[in-house]
Parts: sequence; C-alpha cells; structure tokens
Amino acid sequence: MISASLIVVATVTLLVAVVLALDFQLGLGKIDALRRHPPQWGKELPMVSVIVPARNEERQIEQALRSLLRLDYPQLEITVVNDRSTDGTGAILTRMKALDPRLNIVQIEQLPKGWLGKNHAMQYGADRSHGEWMLFTDADVVFEPTVLRRAIPYAQRHGLDHLTMAPDTKMPGWFLQSFVVCFAFYFYAYLRPWKVRDQRSGAHLGIGAFNLVRREQYRAAGGHAALAMRPDDDLKLAKVLKRSGGRADCLNGLGMISVEWYSSFRELVVGLEKNTFAVAEYRVAVVTATSLAVFMLHVWPFLAVGIYAGAAWWLNLASIVIWLALVAQTSSLQQLSPWRAFALPFAAATMIWIQWRSMLIALRSGGIRWRDTHYALRELRANRV
Repeated sequence: MISASLIVVATVTLLVAVVLALDFQLGLGKIDALRRHPPQWGKELPMVSVIVPARNEERQIEQALRSLLRLDYPQLEITVVNDRSTDGTGAILTRMKALDPRLNIVQIEQLPKGWLGKNHAMQYGADRSHGEWMLFTDADVVFEPTVLRRAIPYAQRHGLDHLTMAPDTKMPGWFLQSFVVCFAFYFYAYLRPWKVRDQRSGAHLGIGAFNLVRREQYRAAGGHAALAMRPDDDLKLAKVLKRSGGRADCLNGLGMISVEWYSSFRELVVGLEKNTFAVAEYRVAVVTATSLAVFMLHVWPFLAVGIYAGAAWWLNLASIVIWLALVAQTSSLQQLSPWRAFALPFAAATMIWIQWRSMLIALRSGGIRWRDTHYALRELRANRV
C-alpha cells in the first residue's frame, strides 16, 4: 500500500513536471527582449514622466538617478518623491537637484490614513507629473541610456497601455545568485508572462523596476488609489490596468535595466516578508496549499531518490531531471551558470520558510511593518484587487 502510494505521488509529480515543462518551453519563445529592438531616432516621441518613490535610499539612489539623467530621450521629466526619509536621502537629492535642474524633487512629510507609503508616493508623484506616459521605477534601478527610445516605440507599435520588463537582477554570493535564478524560474513558470498580452487571459504582471503606463489608462484604472493598501502594488497595478481594458506586454530587460535586489540573506528574507502573505491574499489556506505544492514538486523528489528504490526512484529522478533542465535554462537566460539549478531544492525550501514566516509574523503582530510603518492586517485585507 505504501509502495503504491509512493508510485502514485511520483507519477502525479512527473505528469505536472511534463505539463509545466511543455508550457514553459512554448511560452519562453514568445517573450521578446527589449535589446533586440533598436532605439528610434528622428521621429517625435511623447513626453515621459519617470516617477521614483524614495524612502531611506541613501545607499543606491545616487547611482540610480545618475543613470536616469543619462537617458537619451527628448521629452523627459524625472520626479523623485522623497517619502519621509530619515537617512541621507534628502541631502543627496538636494545636492543632485542643484547640479541638474531636470530633477523634480517633491517632499512628503506625512502619510495619509489608508495608504501604504510607497503607493501614496507613486500616486503623489503621478499627480505632479505631466507626461503622456509614466514610468514607475524603484530608487535602486540602473538604466541603459537608450531604454526609453526602445520601449516607447515598442509600446506604440503594439498599441500597449502598459509595458513591464524583468531586470537583470544582481545579488552577491553563490546562494543568493542561485536563489535569484530559482525565483526567476517560478516567475516564468507560474506567472506565465507570455500570456500577459492575451486579452482573453487573466494573466497579468507588473514589475517594480519598470512599469511603463499610459497616463490615460492609469487614470481609467483608478491609479494607485485602487491599490492604496497593497504591498504587491507592482503586480496588482498590472491587474487593474488590464481589468480596465488596457493592453499589456512583458519583455526581458537584460542589458537594459539592472538592480541589486538584496545584498544579504537577511535583506532577502525581510524584503520578501512584506508581500508574500499579500500575494496569497492573506489567506492561511492559500499559503498552506502553495507551500505544500512547492514542497511536493521541488523538494520531495530530491529527498525521495535518496530514500526509495524501484519505480518510485525512477519516476522521481525523471521529475528532477525536468526541473533541473528548466531551471538551468532560466539560469542561461540570465547569463549565469546552469549549475545553479542544483540549488533548486534549497531555494524552494527557503521560499516555503519565507512564506510561513511572513504569514506568522503578520498574524501575530496584526499586520505588516514596512519601512518603519505598521499597517493593520484588517486594512490590508480590505483592499482586495
């Protein structure tokens, strides 16, 4: 009976792996890369407002803003929202503004009730910007100078209202780099970015490093006011835009935008802590189901081949080969060694631990703490999108 059950579990796992692998392979070929599209010269382009929310970003904001100021784009407005920073961010912004008047610096001294700080800062910046298009980006993203001369014409040619782009994500150390690869695999496999452009599909995707939005559609979707209490604002912005009729697409941004995601394991855990429970809509059942699925698909087969023999061993080995091949392919897409695929079971276990840690902290404290501000769980749950 036990042997038969093991074979059934291994068979189901293998079938899931095969189906997901087929979808993954067919889908990856549909994802375009911005670097393949040359910059457009000699034709009038619409005004773009770049909006950068910043709270305590002294470590990386100067490098990010210098890259924005190097953007080769004719009609460009850069609005940086200093959201109650208590470190050296304000001084850096004041100094950079004196050197380059193209920077539009706006200050927020107080957070209104019913808003997350970052979401309010983005809405505040959007209300004080004037471009036909708005690029919402984070305060640690570095841009290649021609990125907008490529992205705006691409969006115009395809009739888009929203274009998002996956950055080249950098982290130090073998495990963190391997975690990025495995995280990217989950990104591709479960969010299915190749379906974003399909208006009949519910697939939606927004990435905080690069959310390029047509202002008219942003207003029609309700802006960030519709996401006032969503820690997963980048993802949900894509949802409300598509739900309001906006056309969207997702590109590979390798070579065009880059970001140092987290500089240590502790930063990684704390950084993901704020939004992993939100992605599960603050539901214990969803966390339980997803963590169990990740364990059975990406951790258990690696354990099973060390415990069992016979048919179960071969079935689990087949699943492992498929998973490793897919993650190795993801690694190659990011121009990293395919050997990082072997970190998959450890990265999957880490993801499960972060999920449960995020949930338990939120339930115990009655909310989440983000950038020195506590937000009540009842208010977070009320903002369903």
